[in-house]
Amino acid sequence: MLNDEEAIATIDLDYLQEDLPKLIDSLKEGSDRIRGISASLRTFSRGDSDRKVHFNIHEGIESTLIILKHRVKPNEHRPAIEVVKNYGQIPQLECFPGQLNQVFMNLIANAIDALEESNKGRSFQQIKDNPNRLTITTTLSEDRHHVSILIQDNGEGMSENVKQKLFGYLFTTKPVGKGTGLGLVISRQIIEEKHGGQLTVTSELGKGTELAIVIPVAS
Repeated sequence: MLNDEEAIATIDLDYLQEDLPKLIDSLKEGSDRIRGISASLRTFSRGDSDRKVHFNIHEGIESTLIILKHRVKPNEHRPAIEVVKNYGQIPQLECFPGQLNQVFMNLIANAIDALEESNKGRSFQQIKDNPNRLTITTTLSEDRHHVSILIQDNGEGMSENVKQKLFGYLFTTKPVGKGTGLGLVISRQIIEEKHGGQLTVTSELGKGTELAIVIPVAS
């Protein structure tokens, strides 16, 4: 049977004293991340009633970004996608939050897809020298009646032919099995038919794409 000194030597007390705080910090960080994801999922998936409610759209955007965080992380093919947030001072919107969160998910995921597509044929170093960037900007109109949400990527952009077909039913530029072509159609319906707003696309080959949402502050 081991005595106290032999037991201490066996379990390597110095090692435990050095690494245990790191392990505890790691567990705390993991717990905080799980708590954050859980809160984001609650915000993102909140059910809509038959009446609009007031909602902080920055919370909706943030919850979407946390859910999509795995898609912007660095990997063996590219560095991390830079996410730039230019949030303005905007009031809460009278809206259907669950539906708006679906729009944010569709548009941000599409922007990430566009950046991934633009990386084809480029080396890790080439992407690092001209990094993928996703920029989200929110502003309030001068008359304070409308809020704008701009989602921009610095990918390849789109041709005029693609832009003209973009909101066509089942139109997609993705390979078979990678998309249904319904994301933008559904997003436009939610913005225009459910919220009385507008969803527009501005794009130029070689300069990226901007998806612009304009929504009335109150119905």
